[in-house]
Amino acid sequence: MLTANTVIINGEKHKSETINNLIYQKPNSKIPLLGIPLRLHIYNTARPNRDSIFEAWLDKNPKRRERLKRRFSKKQVDKIKESALGFNQWLKKIGEAPTIVSEERTKKSVSRIQDYYINNGWFDVKSNYGITENDNKRATVEYNVETGNAFVIDSISETIKSPIVDKLYKNIRKNGLIKRYNQYKTTNIDLERERISSELRNSGVYHFKQDYITFEMDTIGTNKKVNIDIKIQDRLIRTEDSVRHEPFEIYKIRDVNIITDYTFENRGKPFQDSISYNGYKLYSYNKMRYRPKALTDAVFINTGGIFKDIDRTRTYRHLNELRTFKYPNIEYIENLDNTLTDTIRLTPLKKFNLGFSADVSQSNIQSVGFSLNPSLLIRNIFKGAETLEISAIGSIGASKDGKEEDDPFFDINEFGVDLKLTIPRLFSPFYTEGIIPKYMLPSTRISLATTSQTNIGLDKQTFSGIFNYNWHPNDKVTNRLDVFNIQYVRNLNTGNYFDVYSNSFNALNRVARDIDYIDDDATLNIPNSDNPVNEADSFINDVLTNSTSLTSNDSDYKTVSGIEERKQRLIENNLILSSSYNFINDERTNLFDNDFSIFRFKLELAGNLLSSASKIIGLKKDSNGRYEIFNVAFSQYVKTEFDYVKHWELGRRNVLAMRSFLGIALPYGNSNSIPFSKSFFAGGPNDNRAWNPYSLGPGSSETTNEFNEANLKFALSLEQRFNIFGDLNGALFIDAGNIWNVLDNVEEERATFNNFDSLKDIAIGSGFGLRYDFSFFVFRFDIGFKTYDPSYRDENRWFNDYNFANAVYNIGINYPF
Repeated sequence: MLTANTVIINGEKHKSETINNLIYQKPNSKIPLLGIPLRLHIYNTARPNRDSIFEAWLDKNPKRRERLKRRFSKKQVDKIKESALGFNQWLKKIGEAPTIVSEERTKKSVSRIQDYYINNGWFDVKSNYGITENDNKRATVEYNVETGNAFVIDSISETIKSPIVDKLYKNIRKNGLIKRYNQYKTTNIDLERERISSELRNSGVYHFKQDYITFEMDTIGTNKKVNIDIKIQDRLIRTEDSVRHEPFEIYKIRDVNIITDYTFENRGKPFQDSISYNGYKLYSYNKMRYRPKALTDAVFINTGGIFKDIDRTRTYRHLNELRTFKYPNIEYIENLDNTLTDTIRLTPLKKFNLGFSADVSQSNIQSVGFSLNPSLLIRNIFKGAETLEISAIGSIGASKDGKEEDDPFFDINEFGVDLKLTIPRLFSPFYTEGIIPKYMLPSTRISLATTSQTNIGLDKQTFSGIFNYNWHPNDKVTNRLDVFNIQYVRNLNTGNYFDVYSNSFNALNRVARDIDYIDDDATLNIPNSDNPVNEADSFINDVLTNSTSLTSNDSDYKTVSGIEERKQRLIENNLILSSSYNFINDERTNLFDNDFSIFRFKLELAGNLLSSASKIIGLKKDSNGRYEIFNVAFSQYVKTEFDYVKHWELGRRNVLAMRSFLGIALPYGNSNSIPFSKSFFAGGPNDNRAWNPYSLGPGSSETTNEFNEANLKFALSLEQRFNIFGDLNGALFIDAGNIWNVLDNVEEERATFNNFDSLKDIAIGSGFGLRYDFSFFVFRFDIGFKTYDPSYRDENRWFNDYNFANAVYNIGINYPF
């Protein structure tokens, strides 16, 4: 059995994953860090020759087979056998057979390694192998490679027969991937062939293909140098009885025809409507349903322009983005005068699309809930390929506690409607083509939404409106500009605050008892239908007006002050008018790519426009000196976020994943704090998994709030993912991070970020998880342990609660990052 591979390159051990992946035979996989070949052990539990073993067991006792047949029937006995065999095969399937040394596969590995070095310029490479057998039927394989000196490119010449191609090549030669004095690499030759072909096909050479390009390499007597001659042949034309070569020609587009309502049934029928617009000809079998500009803006193939492959690709992509047609058909027909006629056939999707979904749910605030979500999609609503989506939500639920005797069973309800209009271009009074060309797929989205919920916490009415632009310079980059985003949140039941945030209420009770404000067995009253007295707020007012024994230097005074500050911030109505910019660079090539990076950046500015208008028109201020609009103080802040994710593929379904995040939101002008909805929180299945959501921080404070949030956040996670067997995967992870208050109205020292010394309050969690891949989603189960807990303040913070009793169990869908 193979236990190890060793690769020696030029006398030194080499552990590159690239070289390791070239070897056909590898030792059995092991769980990282633990070094246990779990899949091998599972495989070994399967018994060989299980079929004959089962038959021998039946015949061991002469009467056993007949007795089982009488009791179960022959068919059932056969089912028992199939079950035993099936489980045995399942163990073999999810397990991993022992890797037995194969000299044939070892030789193939040597050949593969040698080919790798030859393709990367080491033409004189020599390689061999050695197999060392041990007494316990284990063996190791050693691969020895002597590369010699690498060959470098000396001269590059061209032999091009077609004058047109020769002229075009001279213009694109400067961007070539093959450069003098660089080390020879076969991949660069292949990429250069693709580049030349693409450049020529995007320069009007309609009939050109990669097969016309060959590379001749000369290394004879060159002293480790390679002379390369790039040969481009003339066009090959085959007829029934002959083959001839002719120079390539540049083709232009004579006509672009767009059939707007093509179907298989319509083919051959006469057109009923046609329009000529900006050199395009639009045809319809029925009355034209589209404004010409809406379609021609999505077409990059221009009448009178030269043929370009990329124009066809962009046209396909842009027409699909309209969400109005099925996959289009684009066909070129060659004319006798070196021109092309392009016909684009569009098959419309149905104008209306009705959707409906229903959910049954249960949560920590409701025993059961039902929701209905109808939706309506209207395509081409204004004849410009616009899409209007109208969706609604209606839900009812039964709360778990807080219900009065006469209340109905379903005492929770939420209703809302959402309208989204997508326009497949930048809706602007200004000319934007020079800044954001149409190949970037620009679009505009206008969204209006409103919801109302009662008997859920403080009860809310919300209204939001968004006007944004989206564009994609390439397949990896996404840009979004929210020109304006307005949000209004009205709290309807602020008197229910201490019922919702019971931890704050309990803290008040403790302080009131400690200073004999109430009896030791008494509880502060909060307003409800039976008792309108609000002792909780009265107690807060007495403390803050120095009407109790507490002074501003006492810790209990600060506790009460913090509770009041938090309460006022959470019960006040919010008006946010912001603009933001989002940038995403996603390097993933496909869903199965495990070696990529993603960078996200966001910048949001809120309240500046309202602030300027308030000063100009002289709006009134509230008691805290903040400008108000409709009796609501608007928020003013700047917020930015940086998010970077990197994955490294280590081979054999083993991936190392890393995520880093930094976010900060600073209030200024009309605000001294950040709205709750714009704050940061820590903990949860996609954050620091050793803490529950909202339970971590801020800083080293020992807060007991139900929802802890702040305006500065740092997070860093590292996770190694590996396959256990079959579709079951495992992970080992370390999460670090915390939230802090900075430059706002929170004065608690342990909750604020003062300087870099505050970084000692970064919480660290570690743990392990299991993930099962269902193909269309991944079910995730993680266990996080508090490894370094800053809430222990000046005591030892390491491993105090590192046990299963204090662990946090997370269930999630898909990977955390």
